[in-house]
Amino acid sequence: SLPAKLINGGIAGLIGVTCVFPIDLAKTRLQNQQNGQRMYTSLSDCLVKTIRSEGYFGMYRGAAVNLTLVTPEKAIKLAANDFFRHHLSKDGKKLTLLKEMLAGCGAGTCQVIVTTPMEMLKIQLQDAGRLAAQKKLMAAQAQISSSPAAEPAVERRPTATQITRELLRSKGIAGLYKGLGATLLRDVPFSIVYFPLFANLNKLGQKDPNVKAPFYVSFLSGCVAGSTAAVAVNPCDVIKTRLQSLQRGVNEDTYSGILDCTKKIWQREGPTAFFKGAYCRALVIAPLFGIAQVVYFVGIGEFLLDMLPKHRA
Repeated sequence: SLPAKLINGGIAGLIGVTCVFPIDLAKTRLQNQQNGQRMYTSLSDCLVKTIRSEGYFGMYRGAAVNLTLVTPEKAIKLAANDFFRHHLSKDGKKLTLLKEMLAGCGAGTCQVIVTTPMEMLKIQLQDAGRLAAQKKLMAAQAQISSSPAAEPAVERRPTATQITRELLRSKGIAGLYKGLGATLLRDVPFSIVYFPLFANLNKLGQKDPNVKAPFYVSFLSGCVAGSTAAVAVNPCDVIKTRLQSLQRGVNEDTYSGILDCTKKIWQREGPTAFFKGAYCRALVIAPLFGIAQVVYFVGIGEFLLDMLPKHRA
C-alpha cells in the first residue's frame, strides 16, 4: 500500500542519512573547492580538519535539513518507481529493460520536487565551514605579513530557516529551486541506471520469482547499483553543487548556468574535476540505498500499519 511505501522510504532515509552524512559533507566541500583555493586534500583530511575547527557535530552541519526532507524525498522516489513499474507492466509480464528505465526516469523526475530545495539548503550549511576556514587562513597569512591586528569578530553562520526566509524574500519560491535543471540532469540518469540495475541484481538472489530475495541480497544489490549510478552521474553532481552554492571563496568562479559551469570547470580545472568527490559519493550512496532497499523489501511499513489496529483495540 502507498502508506506503507511512504513509511518504508522515510525510515530508510532517516537511518541512511544519519550513518553517512559526514561523508556527504566532505563530498560537498571537496567538490566546491577550486584550483588555488584547496583547503582539503582528501576525504580523511577534510573530516579531520572539520573536527578540529568545528568539533564533532561540525560534520553534521546541514543534517537537520536532510533529516527533515529525506523522508518525503525517499518516499516519493521509491513509491513513484513502483507506481510506474506497475502501470508499465502488462498482465503481470516481466518489464523490458526500456520500461524499467522509463520507470526510473519517472521516479527521478518526481523526486526533484523535494530534492532541489533540500540540496540547496544543505549545501549552504555544509560549505559554510570551508569558507570560514578559508577566510581564517587568509587573515592569518595577512597578519604574518603585516603588523598584528585585533582578533576578528566571530562570524555567525546562518541557519536553514534564515537562508530560506532570505531566498523567499529576495527571489520568491524560485530561489529555493536554483539548480533545478542540474538536479534533473543528475537524478533522472541516476534513477535510469539505479532502478533497473538493482532490480536485475536482486533477481539473481531469488530462488523463486514469487518469493522475496534474502535481505542481504537486497542490501548488496542496493549498494552495488547505488555506487555504480552515483559514479556515473558524478559530473552532473559537481555541476549541481557549484550552481547551488550561493557563497564563493576568494577568487573562486561564479556561474550563470549549466553550460557556463561546464565550460569553466573544463577549461580551468580539467576533465578530472568532474569526478571530484566521486568516491565520497559512492561511499554515501551505496549504504544509503542498500539500507533503503532492505527496509523497503523487509516491509517495516506494512508491519507498523498492521500493528495500529491492535493498539487501537
